Amino acid sequence: MSYSRLISSVIGVGVTTLAIFNPFVFILLALFLTAGGLYEFFYLIKKKDIPIYSYTGIFIGLLIPLSIFFRFELTRNWELLFIVCGFLLILLMQFARNDNRNAILGLSTTMFGVIYVSWFFSFLVKIRLLLPGMEGAKLLAFIILVTKAGDVGGYLIGSAFGKHPLLPRVSPNKSVEGTLGGLFLSALVAVLCRSWLPPVPYFTVSLVALMGCFFGGLGQLGDLSESLLKRDCNVKDSGRLLPGMGGVLDIIDSLLFSAPAFYLYMSSTLTQL
Repeated sequence: MSYSRLISSVIGVGVTTLAIFNPFVFILLALFLTAGGLYEFFYLIKKKDIPIYSYTGIFIGLLIPLSIFFRFELTRNWELLFIVCGFLLILLMQFARNDNRNAILGLSTTMFGVIYVSWFFSFLVKIRLLLPGMEGAKLLAFIILVTKAGDVGGYLIGSAFGKHPLLPRVSPNKSVEGTLGGLFLSALVAVLCRSWLPPVPYFTVSLVALMGCFFGGLGQLGDLSESLLKRDCNVKDSGRLLPGMGGVLDIIDSLLFSAPAFYLYMSSTLTQL
């Protein structure tokens, strides 16, 4: 691991730990990462010469985690209404344009960015609020550690033992060995952090290990998905926020798939108790 990557990792761990246990630091960090992730996504899309509405998309994207954190819900799943209203706003803006070429592509790509980055990432806010106080913080820490363990395991095992490419056309540096190593480390971390989960009787060691593999695997799928976007736009990193690690999207990509699935699973489990 390079020195710059190590320093960036230490800074990231410190800031994330503070955010997990301090609700207001958490929402500020969530807003920063949401805005940064959307900005990088729209920056990538602009390289494809697609007429998008980046600042409008960022504004709509910021409203989603804010509404969830402050429980601003006129109806259930209120954040979905923001997405619908955002689509109508962008549609009206498109009517005002003189050039209607690639209108459908621009509209759909802008809304895809809002859903992919902001809505998916906002499930971390839902996880934090799923249980009161420290119990919600433990759930949030659990899914972040399990997901990021997959990233770390994939990087370390892949760098040391990777010989068989996984999907070279999407991400040439990822290997089968690294993927398996990431799944193993995600399962191990899940078992070690099992006490952070609610005291549900059927959360046995074997089940929690399977949970670690599943959510860690979703995290790796999220990483591959972002690699596909970068490959299509011919860029190596989405940004340069942290030296050696890339931009915001490079940091949060694995959580964009694991967080929604974990929230849906845990909320369903808790409602059955």
